Amino acid sequence: METSAILKQTAHRPYPLPAGPWIMQQTWRDLLFAHWPVDAEHVRAAMPHALRAHLDTFEGSAWVGVIPLRMYGVSLRGAPGVPTATNFAELNVRTYVTVDGKPGVYFFSLDAESRLAVMGAKLGFGLNYKYAKMKVRTSERGQVEYYSSRKELPKPAEFEASYAAESAKIFSGAPGTLDHFLTERYCLYTSHGPHIGRANIHHAAWPLQRAKVTIKTNSMAMAAAIVLPEKKPLVHFAKELDVLVWPLERASR
Repeated sequence: METSAILKQTAHRPYPLPAGPWIMQQTWRDLLFAHWPVDAEHVRAAMPHALRAHLDTFEGSAWVGVIPLRMYGVSLRGAPGVPTATNFAELNVRTYVTVDGKPGVYFFSLDAESRLAVMGAKLGFGLNYKYAKMKVRTSERGQVEYYSSRKELPKPAEFEASYAAESAKIFSGAPGTLDHFLTERYCLYTSHGPHIGRANIHHAAWPLQRAKVTIKTNSMAMAAAIVLPEKKPLVHFAKELDVLVWPLERASR
């Protein structure tokens, strides 16, 4: 999708587009949202102090997501993609926060198979990226076989799963629903001591599908000191989404 077309789609956003120019574009493909409800105090204990008071809950529970995907076409604005850091697999562990009325995402970790992408995201956004060995294969029927094994500390941090869309119907989460709470967020937050950083993003409303997943191994949240409940996760699938990213800025506390 052309960036101009992406920028015209704003009615679904919870707050207006940032005033400044975006600096990066990327496409997310074959993405699985796997979410578990977790006691809010347990999640807060694993978060940076500056963000603990901003944790979001839905009907009393915090939610932790383990999100495997493929990144494509990652590049800075006006620049060609860099070999080995343009197309790669990624896996993140996240929860949800709101600062100054802007709902967003806090990443406990982001694993990637590109060493260069790991270095760039750490330097440019202060994100907790880790290098991992990853294998991803998508069958002609749309079944995704996903494997990741972290090669940095803390570990073990492994994930192995098979997933696919369960229904052809595409929908976006309606405001006030759990689907919306977990997906329709347009910034990420970082913490640097007492300071909170925010990086805005923009994309069309999520093209969600109901999903099915078989998880063989998942120690990703445990590596962040979070114990997931022994129950099936709530899952959604998204085939593809084009995304624009703004630079990291200082967010008030």
